[in-house]
Amino acid sequence: MTFRAARLFFPPEKLVLFLLCAQVFFAACSRSEPEIRFGFMELVYYENTGEGENRTGRPLERYSFFIIPEHDDGVEDLSDLYLYHDREGLRWKISSGDWVKYEEDGKTWIGSRAIAMNGDENLPRGLYRAELFSKGGEHSERTFTFDAPEEPYPFPSFFAGGGEYRVDSRYPVNRLVLYDGEGGYLSTIVLGEHAGPLFSLNLPGGARSAALWAEDPEYRTSAFTAVVPVR
Repeated sequence: MTFRAARLFFPPEKLVLFLLCAQVFFAACSRSEPEIRFGFMELVYYENTGEGENRTGRPLERYSFFIIPEHDDGVEDLSDLYLYHDREGLRWKISSGDWVKYEEDGKTWIGSRAIAMNGDENLPRGLYRAELFSKGGEHSERTFTFDAPEEPYPFPSFFAGGGEYRVDSRYPVNRLVLYDGEGGYLSTIVLGEHAGPLFSLNLPGGARSAALWAEDPEYRTSAFTAVVPVR
């Protein structure tokens, strides 16, 4: 038995229609790469509240890393965000189920506030590379440079007691982060004075404790103290 290859045959007037349909079909099936439109890295120092050998005396470092993604199929079609420091051979993976997502000025941000080193070592400065993947495997990348000072400002402090408060901070911007009796976040206020009576802060009635958020916006560097009672 002899088999012959089959072939499609279209009358001339239908051939153009077929080609147009094929073009639309393949365009619909093509996948676009996700894009990192903008991103930033911010270094945050946290007070080391560990005990014994875990209390080293120096603050702990954490990076906040966020990007604005752009993808034709939406943020829901994105799967993983990677951050690399190629010189040191470091990699962090932030999966869609783990990343923080928020909206600001009509833009969607995704990322993490917990980029850290094993063993709480200091994070390397210099060039970082981000890589964004869609669920279909398409990806794109972008580089970021972060050169925070190796020696930060002295770690700030916040004291409250006896109806008074006192802040010791060399950071140019200082805020109080307020919490309720259950430890839930209430609000944030900007501090004008570094010391004074607590009533002058006009704390909301539900505020029971607070922490100091000290920031240097120019270098994207901040420090966050431990929470202390204010009432």
